[in-house]
Amino acid sequence: MAPPAPLPDPLGAIPFRVRGAVADGVSRERLRRRDLVTPVHGVRASACSDVTPVEALAVVLRPDQWFSHVTAARIWSAPLPARLRDDTTVHVSSSSEAAMRRNGVIGHRCRYPDVREHEGKRVSSPARTWFECAGVLTVAELVAVGDHMVGRAGLASVDDLAAAVRPGARGAQVARAALERVRVGSESAMESALRLAVVDAGFPEPQLNIDVHGSSGDFLGRVDMAWPEYRIALEYDGDHHRDQATFRRDQRRGNGFVVNGWLVIHATAVDPARPAVLFERLRQAFADRAGRTPRRPTGHRAEDVARGGRG
Repeated sequence: MAPPAPLPDPLGAIPFRVRGAVADGVSRERLRRRDLVTPVHGVRASACSDVTPVEALAVVLRPDQWFSHVTAARIWSAPLPARLRDDTTVHVSSSSEAAMRRNGVIGHRCRYPDVREHEGKRVSSPARTWFECAGVLTVAELVAVGDHMVGRAGLASVDDLAAAVRPGARGAQVARAALERVRVGSESAMESALRLAVVDAGFPEPQLNIDVHGSSGDFLGRVDMAWPEYRIALEYDGDHHRDQATFRRDQRRGNGFVVNGWLVIHATAVDPARPAVLFERLRQAFADRAGRTPRRPTGHRAEDVARGGRG
């Protein structure tokens, strides 16, 4: 069999609508050749490309449609719990009465859209996305999404999140509870979970990702969480800290904190789920610095939040 004829530019490089290709003179027989795949009905893409359902559906969205809910959260790179991370269902909202009806798609109707353009796709705004997720996330999970939206990317402000809450709508109660705990400064979902666990255990709320300087004004480093009045810091060490170069840098950095009178407590991914040892280290640190023994945290509420409980 003769090799398939080249497709007109740019159809060979991007997903495209069958209807549009036919209108441009591409035969339906050509569209059935094996060098093309059908990621969603009515769309073709090169068999060599790795086209996601979102990328394929973006081709067939009507002007009144956009990606929303959990799908929008993924597009905004917001952290989602493991149970949703690999879900391929796509959420599409419409401002008209005709919601999208396709396999693998959950269609929504939205009377008052708040839509942005991001990475070439129409998508719910960051604040609206946050509120849309309140119907399927726990309070702690929604706090992590909110922390991301108001974080260093500057996707939204806390006021934007508050304005997005619609009284009486599904998830409004969860959203209001999460809103009280969203903070500017958290830089990962694990940092958010750790902060909630620490505060729920009875410790004072920490400052987030602050620069620490020594007595002579020299920069010591940036810490994930800190109580500067006590010179106590809490650092979350992700897997990248296992890298040898990172380990050496951490050692040099840690020496600077020690000689300047800082106590640095380190946490890892296992601590939010089983925080008893971490809480005891923090309790000892506060007792040493405050000259008194703070009340011993119970830890059971913290474990609930760390596991994704609704708080």
